Amino acid sequence: MRVLRSALAGMITVAALGLGAPAALAAPTAPARIAADKPPYETWIRDVTAVTTQLSAYLDGRLPGGGKKAVVFDIDNTTLETAYNFGIPTPAIPPVLAAAKRAKQQGAAIFFVTNRPYLLGLPTEDNLKRVGYPVDGLYLRPWFNFDPTEKVKTDARIAIEKLGHTIVANVGNNTWDLAGGHAERTFKFPDYDGALD
Repeated sequence: MRVLRSALAGMITVAALGLGAPAALAAPTAPARIAADKPPYETWIRDVTAVTTQLSAYLDGRLPGGGKKAVVFDIDNTTLETAYNFGIPTPAIPPVLAAAKRAKQQGAAIFFVTNRPYLLGLPTEDNLKRVGYPVDGLYLRPWFNFDPTEKVKTDARIAIEKLGHTIVANVGNNTWDLAGGHAERTFKFPDYDGALD
């Protein structure tokens, strides 16, 4: 019975995230095989830390002074350890959390732009806040929106600019997180050729 409950819980979690059937019930797909090739956690954290060090140095020079400045972060494998420690809540990536808090202390608004569906807005915001992120805004894929991810994320940054913010940094781990402009600088974390989508 415990195994059945566990399997059902996995189905509910996966279905709620729109990921299809649990791995135990579905044939392996190419992305699942790629994800198995992700590097060790320690390697990933080292690589992310190298980028957050550059981000923090840039923000230390860019954030002082006036104006409504903002930093935009992706969520999965950019601010939360989705590929390595998915759970409820999913833990923050320590060097990214430190960079976000430091930016907030320096006066930046902290926005999150994700391809997660609008349906997951409340649990996503709760997760971010529970693990310590300051959240000034959260943009998700709108209902019934079938645009490419790059357009969804670019439109969200445009909306942030319309609120009067200058996006001084846009941080993500995929090219579609960063393409489309509407940020002074971009910072890309590794995705290891799609292993951390």
